[in-house]
Amino acid sequence: MRPVNLADAGFLMMEKRQTPMHVGGLHLFNYPKGVDQRKFLQEILTALRTEEEYRRPFGEYVTTGRAGPLRLYWETDDHFDIDYHVRHSALPQPGRYRELFMLVSRLHSTLLDRTRPLWETHLIEGLQNNQFALYSKVHHAATDGASAMHMMNAMYSKSTRTRARHSALSHEAYERYKSQRLPPATGRIEPRGRELKNVLDALRQQYDTTTSLMSAFRQFGGAFFGRSGSLAVPWHQVPRTSINTNVTGSRRFVAQSFDFERVRGVCKATDATVNDVVLAMCAGALRRYLASQHERPPNSLKAMAPVSLRDASDLDSSNAVGFITADLATDIADPEQRLRKIQASMAAGKDLLRSMSQREATLFMQITQVPALLSSVLGLAGHFPAFSTVISNVPGPREQLYWNGASLEGVYPASIVFDGFAMNITLVSYRKQLDFGIVACRRSIPQVQRIIDYLEEALVELEELAGLRTAPRRKPHTKAKSSAATKPKKKPTAKAKAGKATTRKPAARTKRSRVSKPKLAGTATVKG
Repeated sequence: MRPVNLADAGFLMMEKRQTPMHVGGLHLFNYPKGVDQRKFLQEILTALRTEEEYRRPFGEYVTTGRAGPLRLYWETDDHFDIDYHVRHSALPQPGRYRELFMLVSRLHSTLLDRTRPLWETHLIEGLQNNQFALYSKVHHAATDGASAMHMMNAMYSKSTRTRARHSALSHEAYERYKSQRLPPATGRIEPRGRELKNVLDALRQQYDTTTSLMSAFRQFGGAFFGRSGSLAVPWHQVPRTSINTNVTGSRRFVAQSFDFERVRGVCKATDATVNDVVLAMCAGALRRYLASQHERPPNSLKAMAPVSLRDASDLDSSNAVGFITADLATDIADPEQRLRKIQASMAAGKDLLRSMSQREATLFMQITQVPALLSSVLGLAGHFPAFSTVISNVPGPREQLYWNGASLEGVYPASIVFDGFAMNITLVSYRKQLDFGIVACRRSIPQVQRIIDYLEEALVELEELAGLRTAPRRKPHTKAKSSAATKPKKKPTAKAKAGKATTRKPAARTKRSRVSKPKLAGTATVKG
C-alpha cells in the first residue's frame, strides 16, 4: 500500500452519492473514409482492453488503514477486470447529439466503484454524420485537467497512419510519452565549492520563504476588510442564487464549440488575455441566465478559476492545481466595465501566487481549501458557499489529432458539481476552437441549455465592444411615428418560427469551423 496524499484525499473525502467527485470528457470523432465501422470499432476495443500493467493509480483501488477513513491508501487490484472498465455502448436511433448528451448525462451521474480502480471508458457508436464518440471518467483523486491532457496526448497522434496498440492508461504508453516529452537525463553535476550553500544561507532562505507565505495569508485575510485592492477571496460577499444550493445526484450535460479566432480578436482589441475574455463570456451568460430566472443578485458572482501549479516536467502528479477567485462583475451592466473588473480581479490573484514559490503556493492552496473541505463534509456548503460557480480553462493541443486514423473533432470536458456549486463550466482549447462542456445539477439548474445561447450573446456583445461587429441599429425614442413604423409587420414564415429559439448561430457553426459540432438542439436533460 502507498498513502494517498492530502490534495488527492480531499476529493475522496468530499464524495457522497449526491456529489460524485470524478472528472470526465466526451471526445467526438469522424470515422476514417471508407472504413468498415464495425471492424474499426472492434480494433479500438481490442487495444483498449489489452491486459497490461497500468500506470499508477489506474491499476489500484482505494482502501483505509488503521486510522479508518482518516487515512487512505492506494492498493494494487489483484483481480483487475478490464471488461468492467472498458464498455461498448450504442445510441438509440436517430443517434443525434440529443441522445448522446442524454447518455453522457446518465453516465456522469453515477459513482465510481471504490472497490475497483477509479476509472471507466465508454466507446459509443450509433451517431449520425459518420461519427462515434468516447466518454471517459476518472476520479479527481487520480487526475486533474493538465494530467488528463497528457493522457489524451499519449493516446492520440498527429498522423493518420499511427495505430494505438495500448491504452493511454498503460504503463508502457505512459513511459513512451514521457520519453518523448522530457529531455534525456543528464549525468550528475557536482557543484563547485563556491556554489555550495552554508547553513546560514539555508536558514535565511527558509526565513524568506516563511515571510512570503505569511505575507500571502495577510493579504488573503485583508481582502475580507477591503484592504487588498481588487483581490477577491472565497466566502466574501458571495450572493445566494439557485446555483449555490445543495445538489442531487442527477446531472445535465451540454456542450458547444466556439471559434478561437473570435475570442482572440476580442483579446487583441481590448488588451485582455484569453482567460479574461472567457470569464467575461461566462459572466455575461450567467447574468442573462439569472435574469431569465428572476434572481439576478445585487452583488457580483464569484468564480473559482483553477490554475495549474504543475511544473512543465511534472507528468506524474495526480493533482497540482490551485485556484484564483475571480470577481465576475455580474452586477455591472456595461460589458467594458465588467471586463475591466474581471481583469483587475485576475491580476490581483495572479500577483498573490507569483509572490510565492511553487512549493509555497501549493501549501497555501492546501491550507486555504481546508474550510471548503470541512463545510462540504459537514453539509454546510449549500448554506455558506465559498464561490458562485467554477470556471476552468484547460489548455489543450493546437494540432489536429487522430485516433487510429479517425479525426478528433471535439474535446468536451465534463467536470464536478457539489453542494454550493450546482454548475460547472469547463472548456478546453483544441485546434482552432474552444470546446465548452457544462455540467449542472438537474434539479437546481433548470434549462441549463440556455447557457449555450447566452455564451454566444455575451461573445457578440464583446465583439461589438471591440469594434469587430457592428451593433444593431436601434430606433430613436421619439413621439412622432415614422412612415416605416406604420407599415404592418410581415408575418414570420413557418421556417422562421421553427428557428426562433436559436436566433444566433454559435461560433462552432461558422464557415471557419471544419467540423460538425454539438448544436443547441442536441442538449438534453436526464435524470441520473
